[in-house]
Amino acid sequence: MAASGRPEHQAPPEIFYNDTEAAKYTSNTRMIEIQQKLSERALELLALPEDEPCYLLDVGCGSGLSGEVLTDADHTWVGIDISPSMLNVAIEREIEGDVILGDMGCGLPFRAGTFDGVISISALQWLCNADKKYHSPAKRMLVFFRTLYAVMSRGSRAVFQLYPENSAQLELLTQQAMKAGFTGGLIVDFPNSSKAKKMFLCLFCGGSPQSLPQGLGTEETNPNVAQKFTKREKGKRKPVKSSREWILEKKERRRRQGRETRPDSQYTGRKRRGHHF
Repeated sequence: MAASGRPEHQAPPEIFYNDTEAAKYTSNTRMIEIQQKLSERALELLALPEDEPCYLLDVGCGSGLSGEVLTDADHTWVGIDISPSMLNVAIEREIEGDVILGDMGCGLPFRAGTFDGVISISALQWLCNADKKYHSPAKRMLVFFRTLYAVMSRGSRAVFQLYPENSAQLELLTQQAMKAGFTGGLIVDFPNSSKAKKMFLCLFCGGSPQSLPQGLGTEETNPNVAQKFTKREKGKRKPVKSSREWILEKKERRRRQGRETRPDSQYTGRKRRGHHF
C-alpha cells in the first residue's frame, strides 16, 4: 500500500469514513471478502475454547463486517468505532452485536475483566496519527492499551490485524502494549509474498505463560496451526448470504440467544418476498 494512498493520511477516521465512504466500504464485495478472511484469522489466533460461546470486543468495528464472523462462530460481541457513519450502516444492516461510538485513543469505557477476547481489523495504525494538535500518539497508545488490559479477563488474548506504515510505528505500538502489561508479539503470515503478507499483533493479558503462534506460509510454521486454519477454511463451507440456509441458521442462532424470532415457513428465504426475522 503506497503511503500517499493510505486513508489515515487523508483525514481523521471520523471524517474519512463519512456516509459515502461507509456505504462504499460495506458494499464492496472485495472488501467484504478481505475483511472476512482477516477476521477469521484473527479469531483463529484468539485460540478460544472450542464450542464455548465467548464475550468479545471488536475495536474499530466499522459497519460490523468483522463482527459477523464472530456471530457466525456463536460468540456475543460488542463493537466500538469512532465513525458515526460506519456505525449507522452497522445498525441499518441489523448486525447482532452491540455497537458504541468512541475513540480508542481516549480509552475503553467497559468494566474490568469484561471480555474473553478482543479482535481488531485494520484499525490500530490510526493510533499512530496526531489528528489534533493536542494528540500525542505515544500517550494515546498507552491509554488505549492500559484500558484494554483492564477490560480483558486474565489469560485472554487480543489480536490486531494492522497495516503499519514503517517499523518505527510497529515498534512504538509494541512498546506501549508491553508497558501496559501485555506480553506477546508480532505474527506475520506469508512474509515472502507482497500480496498475501499480513501482520497480526497478538497480545496476552496475564495468566499462565503462552507461546506465540507461528505465522502461516513460513518455513518454521507449526504444521498444526497451519493445518487447523486450512482445514477450517475448506471443511466448513458457509451458506450463501441471504440464502434460505443462511437465514435459517441466523434464525436458529437468535432463538438460542432467546431473541424474538418469526417462525419458519415455506416462504423463508424466497427472494421475491425478502426475509424477516
